[in-house]
Amino acid sequence: MVSSDMDISEKLKSLSIDRSTAARPTGGWKLPAMIAGGVALIAIAWAVFGRSNGPSETPLQPVGASPPSAASGAPEATTRPRGGLVASGYVVARRSATVSVDITGRLTDVLFEEGAVVEKGQILARLDADLARYDLQLARGRLQAANAEISSIEAQMVEAEAQRQRAEKLVSSGAVSAAAYDTAVSRIETLTAQQRAALADAAVAQTAINRQSEFVERHIVRAPFAGVIIAKNAQAGEILSPAAGGGEFTRTGVATLVDMASLEVEVDVNEGQISDISAGQLATIVLDAYPDWQIPGEVIAIIPTANRDRATIQVRVGFKERDERVLPQMAAKVTFDRSAD
Repeated sequence: MVSSDMDISEKLKSLSIDRSTAARPTGGWKLPAMIAGGVALIAIAWAVFGRSNGPSETPLQPVGASPPSAASGAPEATTRPRGGLVASGYVVARRSATVSVDITGRLTDVLFEEGAVVEKGQILARLDADLARYDLQLARGRLQAANAEISSIEAQMVEAEAQRQRAEKLVSSGAVSAAAYDTAVSRIETLTAQQRAALADAAVAQTAINRQSEFVERHIVRAPFAGVIIAKNAQAGEILSPAAGGGEFTRTGVATLVDMASLEVEVDVNEGQISDISAGQLATIVLDAYPDWQIPGEVIAIIPTANRDRATIQVRVGFKERDERVLPQMAAKVTFDRSAD
């Protein structure tokens, strides 16, 4: 039992370190270890974060290549798909007007609503024309007075002529002097002058009537052509003027009228592709509202000027078929027939 304890203690002694003979390390090892650790940390940080935060590896493009397109306010460029050149645009009315008035006045009647179909010359609205009608009645009264004056003078001329004839007979028989005959002749000349003046007054009165009648007519707003009312711009009680009056309650128009038979599509075509389009060329129109409806069209004209900011030229395309579903300001795409190339 004693021998076994001794063996264990000997083994433990063999595992102990002899500090008297072991070499003591100096304090110089700490600085190289810290430098090495810092370099390692920097390398690890660059490997982890450097690639994600650094510039993206974008492949270089050859010289002259177009950069990727970005969203902007520029119009959609024309393209050339399999069916032919395609351009985007809008439906416009070649014939449209803001129906206004010729004179300033207060609106008393509005005889239409939006969407109404009207004929040329149809009454759309009326202005207050009471004063104008009073002036017309006054002009007519002046004409009546002038005509009455003419009638009176003509009756006096008949009497004066009879007196002249009697004076002429009496002078020939010696019953009266020649002075009496001269007086009768002078009377006729005076009445003739008065008649000419009365006729002139009557002509002036008739002209005043014509003018005032036209002025009364201008208080009535009529449709200048047949079409459809797309906007009602004024209400009864408002003051209308042919020019902007600068006031909040003064309007310049009554309605917006569109001739639906004049609808067409205006598109912008890139300058580099305009040589592929010519007047009379067939085309297909597709409205954004009806993407499955293909409408046959035809190039009406190419506007002879370019837009320098957009490098485009405007092309007018007409509908070969009319349909009530086609409305102004609808977005549309036009595919030009390549057979005309």
